[in-house]
Amino acid sequence: MTTAPETPPAWIPDAETIARANVTTFAADHGIDGYPALHRWSVEHRAGFWEAVVDRLGVVLRRPPDTMLDVSGGVEQPRWLDGAELNIVESCFTAPRDDVAIVFRAGGELRRMTYGEVRDAVDRTAHGLVAAGFGAGDRIAIAMPMTVESVVAYLSIVALGGVVVSIADSFAAEEIATRLRITDAAAVVTQDRIHRAGRDLPMYEKVLEAGAPRCLVIDTGAGMTLREGDTWWHDLEIGDGGTFTAAAGEPHRHSNILFSSGTTGDPKAIPWSHLTPLKSAMDGHFHHDIQPGDVVAWPTNLGWMMGPWLIYASLVNGATMALHDDAPTGRDFGEFVADAAVTLLGVVPSLVAAWRTSACMEGLDWSRIRRFSSTGEASNADDMRYLMGLAGERPVIEYCGGTEIGGGYIAATMVQPARPAAFTTPTLGLDIRILDDDGKPADAGELFIVPPSIGLSVELLNRDHHEVYYDGVPETDVPLRRHGDHFERLDDGTYRAHGRVDDTMNLGGIKVGSAELERAMADVEGVAEVAAVAVEPPGGGPSRLVVYAVPAPGFVPDVAAWELAMQAAIRSELNPLFKIHDVVVADSLPRTASAKVMRRTLRDAYGAAP
Repeated sequence: MTTAPETPPAWIPDAETIARANVTTFAADHGIDGYPALHRWSVEHRAGFWEAVVDRLGVVLRRPPDTMLDVSGGVEQPRWLDGAELNIVESCFTAPRDDVAIVFRAGGELRRMTYGEVRDAVDRTAHGLVAAGFGAGDRIAIAMPMTVESVVAYLSIVALGGVVVSIADSFAAEEIATRLRITDAAAVVTQDRIHRAGRDLPMYEKVLEAGAPRCLVIDTGAGMTLREGDTWWHDLEIGDGGTFTAAAGEPHRHSNILFSSGTTGDPKAIPWSHLTPLKSAMDGHFHHDIQPGDVVAWPTNLGWMMGPWLIYASLVNGATMALHDDAPTGRDFGEFVADAAVTLLGVVPSLVAAWRTSACMEGLDWSRIRRFSSTGEASNADDMRYLMGLAGERPVIEYCGGTEIGGGYIAATMVQPARPAAFTTPTLGLDIRILDDDGKPADAGELFIVPPSIGLSVELLNRDHHEVYYDGVPETDVPLRRHGDHFERLDDGTYRAHGRVDDTMNLGGIKVGSAELERAMADVEGVAEVAAVAVEPPGGGPSRLVVYAVPAPGFVPDVAAWELAMQAAIRSELNPLFKIHDVVVADSLPRTASAKVMRRTLRDAYGAAP
């Protein structure tokens, strides 16, 4: 039985919005009438759809493909653009050189860099990296905020044929070390310190604590002395070597390695190819309606897939990305959004909840915003309605996907009515199935993806890809791929997210496994056993971290002290962005016959508690 939507559409597109939308003009170009027919065509003719996307986006190919799609090896291992040669960086600079590529604030001033200036900086930096001994195939980590320097470093590494290893600047040294170990990175691009919410935080020191190899360090004026063998970024041999010819090659070679937490052990290391960014750019083009002249802001960094997504969705579409490298929680961020004339603002739902509580964004001129987008966590309808009101009732494009997708599998568009916290459509080129616990079609249950698509991962560096995404999935009329999200289809045909069905959770827009959190808290004094679960709050919205803890024999717990100690352990060993909502003392943890902790039982019990 379907569920009635709690709220009616809060925004309905007018005729002008529909007429100018990218999906409208694209459908018309291909003789397709309306969005539903366009989506149907995109999944029934996937090769034709992606061929049209490559043409529409102006993707630069050094050699055209022999075939657009080869599934002779099965849908788990498709060969897209087989025989083609490209470097995705070349597709980032097809806009006019005088158009603005990046807007940012430096020294209190709003500054802009054109496409020509960014391209020249990438050329100089790529020449400098080559002169410093780096080349095709080298894995170079970037561990720093989302700044102009990090964007230039990212594009330069990919241009020379290298592979970016994406590491979030908020991770603790131990987690940085894990990612460097998994990828065997040859170097790390970082900066001496981070200025965040009025405080200076060490970054270079943290990278050194992680046992980093050679570091290329951006100088923010902290007056540090570098370790022997490390290099200041400005001292690289970045002379005027002229245009750097990007290293082209087959499309499936690696360009980026990102990470996504699993249920146990190390985080999954997910390679992006030179094709994965096409998924990011396509989602930006059609589902977010990014066009030349748009200014796109999304508080993020390169350690989260939305960092690379922002680069490609903006630049391939000829738009401007707006970078603010301080915390987005205060009014200074809102003032930057206004001053930069942002037209698309991306958020995570917990950020909106914080804005609503503090009222820090009220009274700002956000009139240039044409739409918001929300991803990373399940949204709360009241919070999203509040967000819409901050810009004069502009829509929110709900967007859900993953690192292993290169973008989203379910979203919305600017040609469909928007209801707060609801998705309207699977993304173009993809289809979905919702199945119950018995593997039968249902209106609520686990959501599966129908492959293939450009963007979907085909390998993991440190896991069995088939086991993670395909092993044991229910048999249906089409092959399915596991993702692990719980969804509900409402009676108006829209969808609502309800978090994860497995033992991972999204906290502050970052995926983390229960096992990782439990491992960090295991040594807290007096804890015999601990289980971390994500609980959906009443009314929906971002998951809350609830910790169940069993005291050691004879130990009388002080719950408040336990929570402080557990939070400190998570902060030092994982990430300070992961916040504990509640600690529950338990006599024991429920287990299966094979001794596995039944976290789902704990989630259900907490949700049912008065």
